[in-house]
Amino acid sequence: MSFTPDQLMAAQKANVETLFGLTNKAFEGVEKLVELNLQVAKATLGEVAESTKAALSVKDAQELLALQASMLQPAAEKAAAYSRHLYDIVAGTNAEVTRVAEAQMADSQKKMLSLVDTAVKNAPAGTENAVALVKSAVAAANNAYESVHKAAKQAAEVAEANFTAMTNTAVKATQTATKAKRAA
Repeated sequence: MSFTPDQLMAAQKANVETLFGLTNKAFEGVEKLVELNLQVAKATLGEVAESTKAALSVKDAQELLALQASMLQPAAEKAAAYSRHLYDIVAGTNAEVTRVAEAQMADSQKKMLSLVDTAVKNAPAGTENAVALVKSAVAAANNAYESVHKAAKQAAEVAEANFTAMTNTAVKATQTATKAKRAA
């Protein structure tokens, strides 16, 4: 069960290409985050200027309270929208990295199985028990990987559902609070 220098070089080259591909995906995610944050900062600066002008033109306390109430709901909705965008960027980048990792893992499993099959074919007589043990270990490792992968995928789906529910609840609560303040 030995590798030739050409096989080692090909494996190393594939690993380096995968590393650079993943690094590029990570930088794309960072670029999207920076772009989102710049958009938010620019919009927030304009909104702060408008809010300051509106607050300075208030004539009494009742008008100030109404102004504050009118800003509460849009601020919560904007925070929820920002969180959604942030989550989408992170989830998209994670999905790309996961896709590449899964492809790499599948390729590695395929090569490992091929290597085991080659070793089994060339195994000397009387080593059937050892061969069966190796095959069993490889099958167990593949099953364990698949179980962990399924569990991680389910956990990600639950986290996404919880995030969506939490965001929706926060926006609804803010809307309710805003309506209650206006009614008072």
